[in-house]
Amino acid sequence: MATVEARQVRKTFGEVRAVDGVDLVTREGEFLVLLGPSGCGKTTLLRMIAGLEAPTSGEILIGGRIVNDLPPRARKIAMVFQSYALYPHMTVFKNIAFPLKAQGVPKTEIPKKVAWATGLFGIGHLLERKPRELSGGERQRVALARAVVREPAVFLLDEPLSNLDAKLRTSARDELQQFQRRIGITTIYVTHDQIEAMGLGDRIAVMQGGRVRQLGTPAEVYGEPADTFVAGFLGSPPMNIVEAAADCLVGFRPEHFLPREAHDGSGTLVALGFRVTRVEYLGADRLLYGVLEDKFPDAKVIARLPSTVALTYEGGRRYAFAVPEKELKFFHRATGLRTAPRPV
Repeated sequence: MATVEARQVRKTFGEVRAVDGVDLVTREGEFLVLLGPSGCGKTTLLRMIAGLEAPTSGEILIGGRIVNDLPPRARKIAMVFQSYALYPHMTVFKNIAFPLKAQGVPKTEIPKKVAWATGLFGIGHLLERKPRELSGGERQRVALARAVVREPAVFLLDEPLSNLDAKLRTSARDELQQFQRRIGITTIYVTHDQIEAMGLGDRIAVMQGGRVRQLGTPAEVYGEPADTFVAGFLGSPPMNIVEAAADCLVGFRPEHFLPREAHDGSGTLVALGFRVTRVEYLGADRLLYGVLEDKFPDAKVIARLPSTVALTYEGGRRYAFAVPEKELKFFHRATGLRTAPRPV
């Protein structure tokens, strides 16, 4: 295992700052997710760690050693791309064995290593097939087996599940996490999908504009967002953010914005009049769209009601809702950064 560290790493393409002064350190054996929208710099950062892009400035360290001048093959990393990049004319066995041959591993050792890697992913029965004969999930497992067969110190994954359908993506996510826990390789995973990030990551680095906006556990970045970008990017639907004063914004999650009678009675509640405009039924829960009245008048917000709340709500009517005071998050209006709580 090894740690990965980025020290003030920058990458520019002409006038564009793709990565803008990133400082980041992984822990040994952790699953770190780089999460952000398209164009935020997450894949560029991953490619610099892999050695596929050279930083404009800053240092990349793997295992405590500066690797800026080392080619990818000398960094003890393995990378899985979004497209899997399997060789179409080779069988599964030859695809997985290819990096071993390139490393000069003795021929007698290659079948043993391939058998070990395929055993991890349960694809030993596919060794004689070619990529065109495999399903999307099987191709993904072959790509992962080809990456891990070299026994790398660091595993880099660039949106490897994005080509799978929703059902297969869920099972593949579970398999990937179990595999990473089994082998304990430090893993950096790039995605724009917050569900993948929350489900897989030991920690999540939320990126935007080439910078890391927040680094923390899934619970930390969701429950205690560092700024309005993180608050709005994580969550479906995202955090409600309304103007509380000239220089202050207040935010609260839709699942904490419930009818007064649905709260358990513990803790202080902030009462909010809520005029419902539309109800969206999603099976396990309902989304109520509407506007606030009294406090924060005309602010558009969303309430997320679990199926256990059996009350009926109609568009055009006003209802008494509330938020636990402890669930209110305050942000500076100009900078978007978290500020200390204040009375509302």
